[in-house]
Amino acid sequence: MIRVFYLFILMLPCALYANEVSTTVMKAILSPYALIALAVFIIAYILVMLEDVIHLAKSKPVILAAGIIWVLTAIIGKINGQSAIVEQSLNKGLLEYGELLLFLLVAMTYIHVLEEHNVFEKLKALLLKMGLRFKGIFWLTGLLAFFISPFADNLTTALILSAVVLSVGKGQTKFICLSCINIVVAANAGGAFSPFGDITTLMVWQDEVVPFTHFFALFIPALVSFLIPATIMSFFLPKGDDHSHDLLEVKLKSGAIIVIVMFVLTVITAVLFQNLLDLPPALGMMTGLGYLMFLGFFLKEKAREHFDVFQKIQMIEWDTLLFFFGILLAVQGLATLGYLEVLSNFLYHDVPSAMPQVFDHITQANILIGLLSAIVDNIPVMFGVLTMHPPLTEGQWLLVTLTTGIGGSLLSIGSAAGVAVMGKAHGQYTFLGHLKWSLVILLGYFASIAAHLLLNQAFFS
Repeated sequence: MIRVFYLFILMLPCALYANEVSTTVMKAILSPYALIALAVFIIAYILVMLEDVIHLAKSKPVILAAGIIWVLTAIIGKINGQSAIVEQSLNKGLLEYGELLLFLLVAMTYIHVLEEHNVFEKLKALLLKMGLRFKGIFWLTGLLAFFISPFADNLTTALILSAVVLSVGKGQTKFICLSCINIVVAANAGGAFSPFGDITTLMVWQDEVVPFTHFFALFIPALVSFLIPATIMSFFLPKGDDHSHDLLEVKLKSGAIIVIVMFVLTVITAVLFQNLLDLPPALGMMTGLGYLMFLGFFLKEKAREHFDVFQKIQMIEWDTLLFFFGILLAVQGLATLGYLEVLSNFLYHDVPSAMPQVFDHITQANILIGLLSAIVDNIPVMFGVLTMHPPLTEGQWLLVTLTTGIGGSLLSIGSAAGVAVMGKAHGQYTFLGHLKWSLVILLGYFASIAAHLLLNQAFFS
């Protein structure tokens, strides 16, 4: 990681002069304050990756790093007389995080309520009564994640299905880890071929570079990126015993069906708010929280059942939510300094293709951007590409949409789904546990790219 940082610093002057980046950006990213900000970000990320070793909650280093980065950014803004731009960028980052926070807060609250009403225990019993062992549950949850995430979203899908895996696999850490990896990979892959399956696909669609129906051309490449690592990992699953005899008496608690219906209605509300009214999905989710609050009042007053929504909100994984705050604000700070602009220019214009007989430098750049999204959140990465708006064919826009969508699966911290599941399966699905299978996921990553280049050639003309 340190070598990468050193190499990046050495490349900055070449990238800047070769692409005529603005003088303001040049001064900003080469100033001592900006270099310190970049170093702080890298150190914070190293501490996040070492969470399993040093037992430091992942939210702590990134929150501190975000604060330091924005102090340094503000200093540079004062020096260059651009404090207003810094303030505007910070407000944008806070708005993005605010929407994400509210969305996740509602999703996690619903999941805790569903758990309390034995929904996942009941699903666990039904799966085992079907005669499914660990391998069957592994494949079923993965396939459900792939096919549900395009219509809901990859984050909520991963949270729900990981809760099922945790319930089924109590005491089986290896099964839980492999199944959670599979769910994250499947949810990210499923979200990549739908305009509203992921935030990045929504951004591309709203920017009108790819028509709505053309996203579905990524279905087979996305499926390949899920099936290859899933097939390999399935051979390493523990066999597991049939525990169905222990689960015959599992019953849903009073009001469970209503909670399930309300959760489905909440997801539908969020999707409709976004697609029909151009309102943020977070508003739809918060409206759905209102459904749950009224249900809680009814159960408490009419059914005499103790139900406290605010108690469930207290139980959500705040370390995960605060991690998102730190990482999104830190990346937004680096983007404000101009690092994403420089990196995009460098990749699309200055780096020649390493394999010119196979693909050109534009294709290579889109592949590298996907790999970058495993380290830096794919939302600011895609935002940087759309802001620069390189002259890409529709096939290349689909390629970068695919790579940023599935590239985040390479690391557990590379996608919102992975980070959320880490919080849900704390200590069982970890960064290092996911990292052991990154090469297998990388194989699926390159196979999906090959499938897209082969099957969707008509979009490249």
